[in-house]
Amino acid sequence: MATQWRLTGDYFENCNCDVACPCLFSAAAPLTSRPSQGACDVVLAFHIDSGTFGDVSLDGLNVVLAAHAPGPMGEGNWSAAAYIDERADDRQTAALGAIFTGAEGGPMAIFAPLIATHLGVKKVPIRYAIQGKNRSAEIPGIMNMAVEPAPTLHPSGEMWANTGHPVAPDRLALAKGGQGSTFADYGMRWDNSGRNGHYAPISWSN
Repeated sequence: MATQWRLTGDYFENCNCDVACPCLFSAAAPLTSRPSQGACDVVLAFHIDSGTFGDVSLDGLNVVLAAHAPGPMGEGNWSAAAYIDERADDRQTAALGAIFTGAEGGPMAIFAPLIATHLGVKKVPIRYAIQGKNRSAEIPGIMNMAVEPAPTLHPSGEMWANTGHPVAPDRLALAKGGQGSTFADYGMRWDNSGRNGHYAPISWSN
């Protein structure tokens, strides 16, 4: 039987598409439009406020996923790398691996069939920060990514959409990459400053 798990926390992503990403906002079905630059280079960063995997606590841990899709996201052939908080012990590392590969159900199980090349998993220091409406995550020597709300006339300073994005289907903020939003590892290198972004609270389970 599958291990029961749940988690709540926060997430953001920053890709190389123009704002807003045609993968989610276009006349075509979601994930069928060609990315703005032809291919997609994206980082998704996660912070777990509270979580359990069976009897294993996941409180306070961070995870980052980086992926390259050579064309429309829904066509697959992604290359993907995972980064797990170095503070996670062996049981926590195994639990995070099961959740974020989709092996134990949940949102990531939707993405799993799209990944053709698994580049690897690294245990690294991950700093995840929320300052007001801005999010940022850093992996020293590999990644420094940040997002801020996309410009809006709404008095809240934010735009939210229920796009059905598997990570946060009911509530997703439109954002843009902060200056210096860069990633470099596994032969992949990009600067997504000013490019498309999203952020949202997350609440997952299997």
